[in-house]
Amino acid sequence: MTTDTKALLPIAGRAVAIAHEIVRTHAPKTISLKGDRDMVTEVDLAVEHAVRDFLTEETPEIGFLGEEEGPIIRDGGGLLWALDPIDGTANFTHGIPLCGISLGLIDDDRSILGVIDLPFLDMLYAAADGHGATCNDDPIHTGGVADLDAAIVSLGDYAVGENAERKNRVRVPLTHHLAARVQRVRMYGSAAIDLAWVAEGKTDACVMLSNNPWDTAAGVAIAREAGALVTDATGRPHTMRSTATIAAAPAILSQLIAVLAESGA
Repeated sequence: MTTDTKALLPIAGRAVAIAHEIVRTHAPKTISLKGDRDMVTEVDLAVEHAVRDFLTEETPEIGFLGEEEGPIIRDGGGLLWALDPIDGTANFTHGIPLCGISLGLIDDDRSILGVIDLPFLDMLYAAADGHGATCNDDPIHTGGVADLDAAIVSLGDYAVGENAERKNRVRVPLTHHLAARVQRVRMYGSAAIDLAWVAEGKTDACVMLSNNPWDTAAGVAIAREAGALVTDATGRPHTMRSTATIAAAPAILSQLIAVLAESGA
């Protein structure tokens, strides 16, 4: 069955608008640890509850996966909404505006729709399979940088929690290798921003050595529709089962994958 992503995109937009209102009107007051240096606030939970309830009403046949409270599986032919209620909670709790609401739609293991709202930057990104990508309703396209030496590349956060030390033994050498090759390395603390800014051409590539569906589903759809190539760490096409998420302007992807291999990532 073909999914009508164009029809579902306004529903996703309304869901994210509900989340936007909550985030803009509620400062975090209760911060609870859910793991080593990982936190959740009452605002994260309020957003997840509100979006889940709205989507259950609007699309009762589609499953739902929230970062904070897990999955609700329904008979939707493999369709699943994936929500990060506040992507970049650490930034949010510190008053850093680099955080966003990230809502994607997954069909089996492929992201097919995404909406990302950066509520403190007034930027709303959206894309649906085959219909292009936009920021604030204007079409966006990945940048045309031709060489890694001229590229700005963002990195996902260093690992925290279980096995963080082992995971960072890969991430730290990767930072070293990239710093020697690219124009600049950035770390924004939000997978949604990493992917959306590649889509818009603000940055030229992003490298995340992880792939939680709530973090990446929306941004992968947006980046792909904007013309980026999205792969795993070996250059194979990205799916929700990939262990890493790489998005890049097409001309530099092979150079970037080579650097990843050199670093042992």
